Amino acid sequence: MKIEQIYTGCLAQGAYYIESNGEVAIIDPLRETQAYIDKAANDGAEIKYIFETHFHADFVSGHLELANKTGATIVYGPSARTNYDIHEASDGEIFKIGDIQIKVLHTPGHTPESSTYLLIDKNGKDHAIFSGDTLFIGDVGRPDLAIKSDLTQEDLAGMLYDSLRNKIMPLADDVVVYPAHGAGSACGKNMSKETTDLLGNQKSTNYALRTDMTKEEFIEEVTTGILPPPQYFQKNAMLNKIGAQDMDNVLAKGSVPLDVDTFEAMANHEGALVLDTRDRFQFAESFIPNSIFIGLDGSFAPWVGALIPDLNQPIIFLTEEGREEEVVTRLSRVGYDNTLGYLKGGIEAWKAAGKEVDHIDSITAENLAEKVKAGHVDILDVRKPTEWEAEHAEGSENVALDYINENMDKIDGSKDYQVHCAGGYRSVIFASILKSRGFDNVTNIEGGMADMLKTDIPMTAYVCPTTGK
Repeated sequence: MKIEQIYTGCLAQGAYYIESNGEVAIIDPLRETQAYIDKAANDGAEIKYIFETHFHADFVSGHLELANKTGATIVYGPSARTNYDIHEASDGEIFKIGDIQIKVLHTPGHTPESSTYLLIDKNGKDHAIFSGDTLFIGDVGRPDLAIKSDLTQEDLAGMLYDSLRNKIMPLADDVVVYPAHGAGSACGKNMSKETTDLLGNQKSTNYALRTDMTKEEFIEEVTTGILPPPQYFQKNAMLNKIGAQDMDNVLAKGSVPLDVDTFEAMANHEGALVLDTRDRFQFAESFIPNSIFIGLDGSFAPWVGALIPDLNQPIIFLTEEGREEEVVTRLSRVGYDNTLGYLKGGIEAWKAAGKEVDHIDSITAENLAEKVKAGHVDILDVRKPTEWEAEHAEGSENVALDYINENMDKIDGSKDYQVHCAGGYRSVIFASILKSRGFDNVTNIEGGMADMLKTDIPMTAYVCPTTGK
């Protein structure tokens, strides 16, 4: 028996490859499927089943394409309804893979169809659970992502309480937990950086598995403090339900080199968004006017999903040479399939053609401290509200990058903003969006809050006017 966790850091997502005696099961595959096919070929094995723990909201799954290429059966839990052929499993149903078995545990709560898959080894012993978004390491799945459901988040949270206590907590302490996500995913509130653990450890450390917690307390705990989901979540979940287009076609269409004139025409006359994925320092130094920065070497796909409202938006892009297919692939992971090509020769080709470029002014934290001492400075903190509340520069405003599209009315065009995040990645994204929308008085604070804390800039924490805490 072989179990391999295939973890994708950008999405904080774990897919699983399970092989036994020449047969393979894949759990929650990413959209690029060739890696799974190659692994099975190397093992001399056949992919027999593709198990989906639920309708994923944070990425587009590769289950349908993988099934089309291999003939494997797609399995969802009870109540799943799709526009393509699946095996809708019943609670307790068992599937045989080589010498092992996988048992379906219907665990509604994160979504109504959510299921956990229990792996039973060749000796009949419960070995591991693949818990999807039902149980994370240190947390549980948020109960507000069901597609077109009449159930409230409180209803789903109550179901999750029952699922955990009736299906998962009775399992032995030495059962291994393999979740769908780790820290960085928006599918939970407080996930650990660890991507696997023993169930016994989770029983003793995960707040949601406390034995003395009532259902009412559990519901309040898991529904309190949930930030609104990124706007692309519902769209991705629906794509997973109805089926996405073939990935090979998406790659072929998006990996086209474009000369400067064609690139410019697409941007100016065909409504294509110019997405610059280079290093943030390279972007700040010189970029195509009105382009948006979202660096590939960061949480690229989730930020694309959070900030570009239309999955069908035509996109053309700049990137480092050799990373063109990576950009198209990572865009497609969150459903952005209308990529039309990249600028051949990059920014240097653009400059060589005599085209206009723009830049973002930058300032160090030390220089900012001097400006603060000299008088009033308009500091714009673009971190999450929880980060800002924990500690922020006195007098700063908080407009989280996550919700910039909903909060543009809070941006005052007459102010000379000094923009920062925790380290510099998000603030350059924010500044690029402001620049593209005509706000020119924007300066990025290099090093963000991490460097600001090393200066004598006065800091404070949020105090609730009701509780005084």
